[in-house]
Amino acid sequence: MRFKGFDLNLLVALDALLTERSVSRAAARLNLTQPAASAALGRLRAYFNDDILLASGKRMLPTAHAESLAPVLRDVLQGIEQLISASTVFDPAASQRRFRICASDYITAVLLTPLLPHIERVAPGVSLQIVQPSARVAQQFQQGELDLMLTPEEFQSPDHPAELLFEERHVVVGWSGNPALDSPLSEETFLALGHVAVELAEQASTFAETQLRRLGYARRIEVVAPFFTAVPSMLPGTSRLAVMHERLARMMTPSLPLKMVPLPFPFPPMREMIQYHGSREFDAGLAWLLDMIRERALADRAS
Repeated sequence: MRFKGFDLNLLVALDALLTERSVSRAAARLNLTQPAASAALGRLRAYFNDDILLASGKRMLPTAHAESLAPVLRDVLQGIEQLISASTVFDPAASQRRFRICASDYITAVLLTPLLPHIERVAPGVSLQIVQPSARVAQQFQQGELDLMLTPEEFQSPDHPAELLFEERHVVVGWSGNPALDSPLSEETFLALGHVAVELAEQASTFAETQLRRLGYARRIEVVAPFFTAVPSMLPGTSRLAVMHERLARMMTPSLPLKMVPLPFPFPPMREMIQYHGSREFDAGLAWLLDMIRERALADRAS
């Protein structure tokens, strides 16, 4: 398709090239061969009379003209996406759509996983791709490449619509054989014992770690886990403690010799938000998925 002599397919290629800053990575993203992506770059250079990307050592950097095109290009592609989604009637029973969702393993376990049987029944052709939070994924969300972001309020983007799904309390979890949990846990004991903490890839801190630092509590962190659902199995047989989301703790403690007790000091609730890109406001398929997630969150809140 051409518009005033310009091949509109090159818009998508330009977006991939400017985002990836690599011909080979852009080719993989577009499901093209590297020569085909190189040819697209050549055509873009000829049309705009500009190099678009220039080699700088082992990297490629956009030219000043390409940088000026990037925000206009993003607006154009988002406008096209909004036009398409607004004109599409979504039929879950017939849809083959794949939704891309950014969610930690915690929110995946307590909210998304329980939804899967229902989605399979009512929308057997719909699939979900769940990706872990990271700086790169946050950028992808800003560029409209993700359908939904499930995140604590502190980490949401201020530029796009968001709503509260639920509030989550945090609790202390430890081995059921740990004598420190036989009586009410004191602040002194909490700080004296070793802890298992979570550090997510490319994310500076979790909600719990951020709040503990704000409150002035410096724990003895002896084990760092790469995700939330790994923590419970690291506690049995040790004197270590962990600060966990209450929903996740209630889900996982029955299958392990663990005990859950309140934190020995006031701790703010975590506000778990759901956010979608502003360009998806009229996306019927996304509205359907949002309703599914809201209903699941309400059921959890009522139970």
